[in-house]
Amino acid sequence: MPQHVVIIGAVALGPKAACRFKRLEPDSRVTMVDRGRTISYGGCGIPYYVSGDVSDASALQSTAFHMVRDPAFFKATKGVDVRTETEAVSIDRAAKTVTLRHLPTGAEEVLSYDKLVLATGSSPVRLPIPGADLPGVFSVGSLEEATAIRQRVSSGKVGSAVVVGGGFIGLEMAEALADMWGIETTVLEYMDQILPAVAGKNLARMARLHMEEKGVTFRLGEKLLRIEGDDEVERLVTDKGEIEADLVVMSVGVRPNSELARAAGLTVSERGGIVVDETMRTSDPDIFAGGDCVQVKNLVTGKPAYLPMGSMANRQGRVIGDNLAGGHARFDGVVGSWCVKLFERAAAGVGLNLNAALREGYDAISVHVTQVDRAHFYPDRALMSLELVLDRATRRVLGMQGLGINGDALVGKVDALAAMLPHAPVCEDLSNVEMAYSPPFSAALDILNVLGNVAVNVLDGRNRGIEVDRFEELWDGRADNGVFFLDCRERDNAAEFLSRHPGDWHNIPQGELAGRLDELPRDRPVVVICNTGARSYEALVTLLHNGFDDATSVEGGMAAVRALGLKI
Repeated sequence: MPQHVVIIGAVALGPKAACRFKRLEPDSRVTMVDRGRTISYGGCGIPYYVSGDVSDASALQSTAFHMVRDPAFFKATKGVDVRTETEAVSIDRAAKTVTLRHLPTGAEEVLSYDKLVLATGSSPVRLPIPGADLPGVFSVGSLEEATAIRQRVSSGKVGSAVVVGGGFIGLEMAEALADMWGIETTVLEYMDQILPAVAGKNLARMARLHMEEKGVTFRLGEKLLRIEGDDEVERLVTDKGEIEADLVVMSVGVRPNSELARAAGLTVSERGGIVVDETMRTSDPDIFAGGDCVQVKNLVTGKPAYLPMGSMANRQGRVIGDNLAGGHARFDGVVGSWCVKLFERAAAGVGLNLNAALREGYDAISVHVTQVDRAHFYPDRALMSLELVLDRATRRVLGMQGLGINGDALVGKVDALAAMLPHAPVCEDLSNVEMAYSPPFSAALDILNVLGNVAVNVLDGRNRGIEVDRFEELWDGRADNGVFFLDCRERDNAAEFLSRHPGDWHNIPQGELAGRLDELPRDRPVVVICNTGARSYEALVTLLHNGFDDATSVEGGMAAVRALGLKI
């Protein structure tokens, strides 16, 4: 029997659910409403529109065949009625009606439904500080606001900008302003690293160093107190000083738009996400919800989570469309995959980083591998750094983060692990996972296999690795700690450091080590380093076999040292 489905929200999940449902039940009626004038656009593309990589805002609202997804498009091609600039005021669950208000006129009407979908999305968090509403202070919550930012920048009146927040959108906006427009750009972050919720501290430091090389300034561990200006923004005042700015972009997170659901008596979590089951039904079986407004399940921890991602909203939209038509589709949860472009580098990850795993109560450790992402003899190879997080007791893989030059290659590794994480893989599974191989695309022993092998060796006690930041601490304290630093590369690789640090830097190539053990002290800690960690592990095996019990290898080697910007 034909139904009337009302969908509140028309950016990501709403259109996906509407179109899927109409394909399954062409005779049913769908009405989709949204507060905004612009609907069905790619919000994740906003930083690339601001930068100019995407030349026109309409491209973010267009299909792959260049049709603009406006109300006329949905009516003509999808059979969906769309009402823009229309707010859902309240839901009467008993009567199965929604009260709507047309924002330009204030006119209200009551619309009945058989099934209701809440796709109300999220809103950018605006810090409750003086000056947050000054002209020139923006968030990145809509295409209209993105257009306003670009107009201000292109006018030539912006010489300096501050991005508040070092997460995904904040860093993408910083790149857009600094790279394409040449604006003096500062990222202000309350935490002591960028990407604080998702990346380990060393990978975050590597990413920050690269962005600094491209001209972005970072002020970390600094709290914004107020924004000042006479008629528009002029400066930001923090607990550590002032920053001049002609433009401020607030990117400090989003919160789910769940007020309508809460007022209707639907179950909403303490953090504000609408609670849904695996079918995307709310506590009312005739009301579905999805996208940025809902709480989801973290498939690594088994706990509730919040993941405002356009990709997730689209997948959930299809599930809802199926189930509106009587299907039994499921959305079981997320593992938290992410990726972000940072100038000439890409950062990506999935699952838990080390700090998050420790907070969740795991006996967590991390291991680091840096190696080329293609066959070592292939000319277009590039270095990739991966950090794997594991539970020591169970050997379970909890997550992975990485940084690389070839972003597609890095995202491919993350996607492979994302497919495995719901099944609670252990490090041996990663050692043996099958990856496609050809020299232009990967190494014969893929970096994921190497990462799994390193984890196995560490957990079994055969590899004693230290992260590069620990190496930095030992090197800086070498006058007092008595550490013997052994470079096991060939002499021409080590020559620069031997001449720069005579008496502190030592060199025995790994292939000669077994015959020159008498040159090493047995009463001092030995730290072994090579280019990427492969030869230093071989050297470590030799040392441990010959009774050098206080020996360790630097994970990632000199490649990680350089990526972290350490001065050796």
